[in-house]
Amino acid sequence: MAAETLTAVRSIVRQSQDIVATRTYRPPCDVCVECDVRKQAVCAALDDSELGALQAIMTSTKLETHRTLVDQGQPRNRVYTLTSGMLRLYTMLPDGRRQITAFLLPGDYLGLGDEDVHDQTAEAVVDCSLCGFTVGEMEKLMDRYPRLRQRLHQMTRIALRQARDSQMILGRLAPVEKVASFLLVLSARAAEHGGALNPVHLPMTRTDIADYLGLTIETVSRSFTKLRVQGLIRLPDAHQVDIVDRRALTAVAGIEAR
Repeated sequence: MAAETLTAVRSIVRQSQDIVATRTYRPPCDVCVECDVRKQAVCAALDDSELGALQAIMTSTKLETHRTLVDQGQPRNRVYTLTSGMLRLYTMLPDGRRQITAFLLPGDYLGLGDEDVHDQTAEAVVDCSLCGFTVGEMEKLMDRYPRLRQRLHQMTRIALRQARDSQMILGRLAPVEKVASFLLVLSARAAEHGGALNPVHLPMTRTDIADYLGLTIETVSRSFTKLRVQGLIRLPDAHQVDIVDRRALTAVAGIEAR
């Protein structure tokens, strides 16, 4: 299991190696061609001359911190592209506990795996901006532009890979391994979405991290402290982590003694 998890983490990190961290973006804008997630989102499948068709069916949504976008079990009438902020996806377990299954970053698409209803609740971790589309209109647009459907299939495959990697992390026994893996994966995902590998920004709370990793808040805090004491990370504040020794952190994620 340790070798499989290390391979998964390394795979994500390698995919971010070719990302140019110095690229610059304009602030998010309601005009599709000016949007700073233009090349990461579903609309990357369309040429600039075709974006008008997408913009014609789009509505902009602003979501304040901790507000709910969709509830688990709610009819799937709309799909969304996150253009700024972060969303957490979660399900409620029968005993009342919350299990966070994913954190969505700008450029991610909400509604990939859902069918007639949303199978998870989506809430804003911080203030968010989204582009929304009705399911019917998006289906028609995909018929008009098959490349759009192909792009969604590609994003679905990426989401499935991320879900597999999350399962590997959750299957680990040592909490510090989970936290180390979480930091590496989030760092690599940020790079994939046009950000920098380091520092790692953590808009979510320690409670969110605990509910994602299947740990208690106290255990998450102790794991961060252990990594800091070992000199692998720095903690300038609660929402930022500086990775000091990426190679050693990767080793902890893969071969930490249980």
